[in-house]
Amino acid sequence: MKFGEPRIHYMVCDSTNINARDLAATGFPGGTIVTADAQSEGRGREDRSWIAKAGTSVLYSALLRPLEGRHRLLPLAVPIAVAEAAEAVAPVSCQVKWPNDVWIEGRKCAGVLIEARPEDGWAVIGVGINVNTAEQDFPAEIRKTAISLGAEVDVPTTLAALNERLGHWVDAEEKEVLEAFRRRDALDGKDVSWDGGEGKVQGIDDAGNLLVSIGSAKPIALGAGEVHLKVDPNRAD
Repeated sequence: MKFGEPRIHYMVCDSTNINARDLAATGFPGGTIVTADAQSEGRGREDRSWIAKAGTSVLYSALLRPLEGRHRLLPLAVPIAVAEAAEAVAPVSCQVKWPNDVWIEGRKCAGVLIEARPEDGWAVIGVGINVNTAEQDFPAEIRKTAISLGAEVDVPTTLAALNERLGHWVDAEEKEVLEAFRRRDALDGKDVSWDGGEGKVQGIDDAGNLLVSIGSAKPIALGAGEVHLKVDPNRAD
């Protein structure tokens, strides 16, 4: 699929995902993207806010239509696309913290929020990338856990790279997605905790679930949820 046309851009909006959902409901085609210089109600997973100084981040939502069974690994495919886009425009190396945060050197540079409507045949892919936010411009509470691509990188170049890589990865075969995610898996082998337990990550299964071993028991599979590293509290989670 090709992403980027049509493009609806706002200087300021409440949320690119909200606007993309509205466009989807009125029949806009797959490949449509919504972007903004700033947003007042941008959200991530677990209802977190996405804070960005105007003009320093990619604030982006893309409409995937039709949404089909072959897209079941979309939550893994999108952060891979984001990681590759980042590496295409900056001298960085990215990992993915399951299920959908993109890290550089253990700090979060991007996040993904997918809102799917299988019954209506579409999904909105929300992406936020810190492109050239200066460290002092991050809120104090995330300054140690957030990172940008770099002062020399610009938003238009990053946006173009994201459109291109997303177009590849939403149509990629499941085997390709799983292999690529496993190469970038930031949690593999790490001790983690979640609501209800703690254990050691043993990678992901073929459905994209996180595999975690508890003692000597057989690994259990966790669906998308809140998982925290048990070590190094200054790392992004």
